[in-house]
Amino acid sequence: MYYSELVKKACNIMFQAHKNDFDKGGYPYVFHPFFLATQMDDEVSTCVALLHDVIEDHGDKYTFEYLESEGFPKEVLDALRLLTHDESVPYMDYVRKIASNPVASKVKLADLKHNSDVRRVEGKRTKKYELYMEAIDFLENSTK
Repeated sequence: MYYSELVKKACNIMFQAHKNDFDKGGYPYVFHPFFLATQMDDEVSTCVALLHDVIEDHGDKYTFEYLESEGFPKEVLDALRLLTHDESVPYMDYVRKIASNPVASKVKLADLKHNSDVRRVEGKRTKKYELYMEAIDFLENSTK
């Protein structure tokens, strides 16, 4: 994880957005983006990891314009735009677009691996497990 003033701002925004959310395993949701952030090695990807679900889950309060006004650079915003899934877009089409951006790909791979870790949900595969495996395979092979 990279530490900076911008990362601190991303961490605080993530915490405020997700402080009342829980994941499918019953854990406070804030641990998920923080876990992803600990796997990142630069400022941009750390910010993206922390913020990757903020707009998708809380777009009523947090927008790209808000994040831009808070000083997040274009690199962060571009990756977040790709990672914010529009439900009308088929999942693998969404993943293919993510592959065009190295930061978004790196964060999405970490996200998919964490989301498919059955230890988080009492040993049970999620409904999207096979789709996540397909997406992981695609992203790992498109970044080589």
